[in-house]
Amino acid sequence: MPSLYIIDTNVLVAGLISSNPASPPVRILDAMLNGEIIYVLSPDLLAEYRAVLLRPRISKIHRLAVDEVEVLLTEIAGNAVWREPDLESKLWAPDPGDDHLWHLLDLEPPAILITGDRLLLTNPPVGRSLITPAGYFLKS
Repeated sequence: MPSLYIIDTNVLVAGLISSNPASPPVRILDAMLNGEIIYVLSPDLLAEYRAVLLRPRISKIHRLAVDEVEVLLTEIAGNAVWREPDLESKLWAPDPGDDHLWHLLDLEPPAILITGDRLLLTNPPVGRSLITPAGYFLKS
């Protein structure tokens, strides 16, 4: 059975702004857009993708107009496995701003979170898997 992933916002953004088409985040973003990776998305994670991509500092780097960001997010959402985590989740991230990721991990225990966030990587929830973008290609 193929693995199920959760793609952290920092991986999505890195994939969009990287100038290296062979970098792991770019390859993960391409796999998301091409339907080559099975990933979970929630309303909170999609909202975070949108909010971060529309930050002026980030927009200046990726140079996508608001409508282009919306098209990108529509494609990403269309290829995702949609989940709405229970607000009664028992998992809480080391950074409260990332609780939505832990809630997805609680809802989908076999899912693997792909993140570049060192705080998350060094404090995974018990029994759940986290990997770096480069680790995805070591696993595959």
